[in-house]
Amino acid sequence: MTDLIRKQIYIRRRQELVLRRLAKARGVSEAEIIRQAIDDKLSGHLPSIPADSPSLDAFVRFALARRKHGRTAKPYRWNRDELYKERKAS
Repeated sequence: MTDLIRKQIYIRRRQELVLRRLAKARGVSEAEIIRQAIDDKLSGHLPSIPADSPSLDAFVRFALARRKHGRTAKPYRWNRDELYKERKAS
């Protein structure tokens, strides 16, 4: 399971009743209903990256390679040309 962050919210009494009934009907926790509602609401607003994205694969390989070096005295300096190399090649 992913890391969860604790949040406290205030909801209306009507929302509490509907939330409780919905959770019971679906056989899940009230928190899961709230998480699903947040995901549904935000799904049209967040950029999506396909799971098989070549860019994502390249980033993961890069991150794993960097991790092997451990912490160094100097932070890595990003170079704009490196970041957009594949766009220039097109």
